[in-house]
Amino acid sequence: MSETTQAIRPAWRRVLPILGIVVGAVMGWVFLRDYLSFETLRDNRVALLAFRDGHYLALVAAYMAVYVLVVAFSLPGATIATLSGGFLFGLFPGVLIVVVSATLGATCIFLAARMGFGDRLAARMNASSGTVKRLSDAIRANELSMLFLIRLVPAVPFFVANLLPALVGVSLPRYVFTTFFGIMPGTLVFTWVGAGLGEVFARGDTPDLSILTEPMVLGPILALCALAGLPILIKALRGRKGN
Repeated sequence: MSETTQAIRPAWRRVLPILGIVVGAVMGWVFLRDYLSFETLRDNRVALLAFRDGHYLALVAAYMAVYVLVVAFSLPGATIATLSGGFLFGLFPGVLIVVVSATLGATCIFLAARMGFGDRLAARMNASSGTVKRLSDAIRANELSMLFLIRLVPAVPFFVANLLPALVGVSLPRYVFTTFFGIMPGTLVFTWVGAGLGEVFARGDTPDLSILTEPMVLGPILALCALAGLPILIKALRGRKGN
């Protein structure tokens, strides 16, 4: 085997995980976006509930598999999938099923990104200087707080929170830990709303998700964001005093 072949093959192996994610995402957006909707859930709610009552564990397994795929490939319908968890399984164990599924899906995309470009990009960040280096160092210096913040802040897209840690060299255990607990508050809210969808569908109404922007909902989440950011602020203030 020539040296050129040996050099090319590792490059292809690095690209394949990312390529698989991209292809899966495109196919999902093309073929599944019309199915992961409130209308689909409403039209099939009777059959889904009947299947749940007769094959509970099978439905849990199928639901988790679909949810993992939705997250891993950044497919449309993550909100519907979360609400469906509350609708099918109630607040509990629905919230636990959703959190575990979302964490597994996020871990898949994290590993794909790290296998593809994460390790190499992290090494380049360590060897670089300027803004990129400072950003990488800031994340590493406050790793747990920063990881919790990007999970808790509603403005950070979920796929960004999945990919960014892989690109700055975050360890897998810390990523899984902060993902599992960081997504829990938001997941709890969505699952709670989903648990009430049965009554909404019975009235023939459309779910009103404006409640998710109410102060009583956003307030506790923003308070958790402030709590996660407190260690960063304290460290920055101590650094200024030291100077």
